[in-house]
Amino acid sequence: MTTTQSLAVRRAIGWLTRLRRTRRRWLVPAAALLGVLAGCGYGLLKTPEYAATSYVIVVPSAKSDPAGAMGLAQAYGRVATDIAVVGDAQVAAGVPAETLRASVQAATSPDAPMIAVTARAPRPATAAGMADSVARALVQKGSHTEGSTGVKVLQFTRAATPTEPVSPSASLAALVGGCAGGLLGGLALLVRPRYPRRGGRSRYGSVPGPVAQQEALV
Repeated sequence: MTTTQSLAVRRAIGWLTRLRRTRRRWLVPAAALLGVLAGCGYGLLKTPEYAATSYVIVVPSAKSDPAGAMGLAQAYGRVATDIAVVGDAQVAAGVPAETLRASVQAATSPDAPMIAVTARAPRPATAAGMADSVARALVQKGSHTEGSTGVKVLQFTRAATPTEPVSPSASLAALVGGCAGGLLGGLALLVRPRYPRRGGRSRYGSVPGPVAQQEALV
């Protein structure tokens, strides 16, 4: 090989080495940028979701124990999304019972005999109507068993029509996507495989074996 050819090979090897280092250097920023674009696209294309909450209270009668009202409120909260309740609410809500079971959640308070019925829907009015319908159906179920339970189930407040969606905005989704992309890019740099160089030598040199050590001592 001539001197000119040897110089050209060295330049090519140096250029490839710099290219590889540049690709590694830009892996994390490129992954973060890709995450930002993906998150922004998700936030823009996803249908906004609204949430509305209606409150139901369990009131003990004059002859019943107030502590019993707390326990019954917990029980009513567990059955608020059962088919026996949402089946009666689907007509007033205007949506099937399966949609109510998937979109409505009930939460109870440990300090008061109160049940929060929260509904989520793509439209604000639909979310409020679903929450109120399930709450009224729960009140009807409570009135049927008032003689045996000794408590009254009443609708404390109606659901207000939400004005802002609860789903993440495009900016928040882009921020989360950028953080996730940067993290994945950093992990890819940490777990990338290391290949030995040509000739069987590793990146940090070869370790002499027992035979080589004995020869060196002789």
